[in-house]
Amino acid sequence: MLTLLFDGIAYGMLLFVLAVGLAVTLGLMNFINLAHGAFAMAGGYVTVLLMNRFGVPFLACLPLVFIVVGAAGALLERTLYRPMYDKPHLDQVLFSIGLVFMSVAAVDFFVGSQQQIMQLPAWLQGRFDLAAVGIGKYRLFITVVCAALTIVLQWVLTRTRFGSRLRASVDDPRVAGGLGLNVNRIFALTFAVGSGLAGLGGALGAEVLGLDPTFPLKFMIYFLIVVSVGGTTTITGPLLAALLLGVADVAGKYYVPKLGAFIVYSLMIVILVLRPQGLFARGGGK
Repeated sequence: MLTLLFDGIAYGMLLFVLAVGLAVTLGLMNFINLAHGAFAMAGGYVTVLLMNRFGVPFLACLPLVFIVVGAAGALLERTLYRPMYDKPHLDQVLFSIGLVFMSVAAVDFFVGSQQQIMQLPAWLQGRFDLAAVGIGKYRLFITVVCAALTIVLQWVLTRTRFGSRLRASVDDPRVAGGLGLNVNRIFALTFAVGSGLAGLGGALGAEVLGLDPTFPLKFMIYFLIVVSVGGTTTITGPLLAALLLGVADVAGKYYVPKLGAFIVYSLMIVILVLRPQGLFARGGGK
């Protein structure tokens, strides 16, 4: 039981890092980017490429993936996403879904449809027992890394000048610009960081979740569940929602495997019926 709980927490932390960029762009920038999973897929493929073809160590790949995918996100934000900020949400949804299918087709054409294999370092393989609880080394690593990222992100958004400038830019871009803030630059940096986090989540999750061209489609619904159940007004909400989703998914597939993800979807429906703004959303949130 405790082993399942730990695995569920590790899975939930991974889902949070994968989905937090969507929570930021939707909650703070008010932009619906359903192509968020494509950045996660890019992070996984960049990691596999660096490790398998160039022999880059796994730990060195993680910051490289964050930078590469973040830079790609900044470029796409400037060229494709920025003109969509003022469009209706339906246009944003259709636009980003189109990008998802384009990314799936492009990866399938250039790389192939086969599952990608990533060989973890020996020190991250296997399990060990702690107080009669079987703990996977790699899942422990994921939990520690994701927890550290969560703390840093929460601190940046709530305790730094950049966080206050971002909130001001979202609340009223015209007034923020009149006060001397470069709103476009703030949004570009925020989008780049969110994309980089998605890429980092894809790098961490390639071994756990599997990696193939359909990755953005398979996990799009999970990202949306994390954001919708947790709400978008805080970072804490999506974190708790991701942990709840991770534990429920792992426990459900272990105890009632025939139901698959039915338990997760049922839980989401019940929560959203009772709390349409999200389980952990503050009143008045977007």
